[in-house]
Amino acid sequence: MSTYCKFETALDILVGKWKPVILLRLFANGTMRFSELQRAIPDITKKMLTQQLRELEYHDIIHREVYQQIPPKVEYSITEYGQRMTPLLQAMNDWGEGHLTHLIELYGEDSTTELPERS
Repeated sequence: MSTYCKFETALDILVGKWKPVILLRLFANGTMRFSELQRAIPDITKKMLTQQLRELEYHDIIHREVYQQIPPKVEYSITEYGQRMTPLLQAMNDWGEGHLTHLIELYGEDSTTELPERS
């Protein structure tokens, strides 16, 4: 397996509109119920949240705890293995902040909301 493939494996876990947002919420809040995640990410559909959580659970990044009660209670949290992503996510966040600052320095305040048109 080449280095590129290993890099691609890491990206598969992080890439997408919702996985980083889900991870950010769980890292910030610890354990959250499904409904709490839905409220914290209002633009995500129930189906998409379920799909993304299942993928993260498959990769052992998050843990799903089901409580046998009525009504059913399901909680999600970052696994011990998933905690190893903290430096990676922090580095990405730091780079993102630096990049926004860089764009502002290059193009001014409005540069972070609009991309220039290509000809």
